[in-house]
Amino acid sequence: MYGKTYSAKPADIDKKWVLIDAKGLVVGRLATVIALRLLGKHKATYTPHMDDGDNIVVVNADKVVLTGRKRDQKVYYRHTGFPGGIKERSAKFILEGRFPERIVEKAVQRMLPRGPLGRKQLGNLRVYKGPEHPHAAQNPAPLDVAALNPKNARSA
Repeated sequence: MYGKTYSAKPADIDKKWVLIDAKGLVVGRLATVIALRLLGKHKATYTPHMDDGDNIVVVNADKVVLTGRKRDQKVYYRHTGFPGGIKERSAKFILEGRFPERIVEKAVQRMLPRGPLGRKQLGNLRVYKGPEHPHAAQNPAPLDVAALNPKNARSA
């Protein structure tokens, strides 16, 4: 009478490669699209306990946009583990520093589940600050995130 719940097996999983150009895209909106695809929720074969998401390559991560005055006012905190060891950095400091791609990486990481599966899924994300990437052999299909919703893209 009722159908059985589908559960993907490792042999059923088909991982694709996706290329996203982050130039002019809003960080949070970009991160939600990436997190959804890393989890595999865009597929009909989504299985919560399996890594059936796509491999994602993000280029031009240094050209992402923060809306409002977040570029100057948003603060990222970390703790050294010692008493009074809280450190803070502004988004502007990180974007103008050596590793501006960390803004996108951290935004996506904080949208994925914590645990072994979430860490494995985060390993399928590759973020590069410039327009070049070493994954041309995988022939990634471009995904136009700006065309998905008019709010996804902003001018700097």
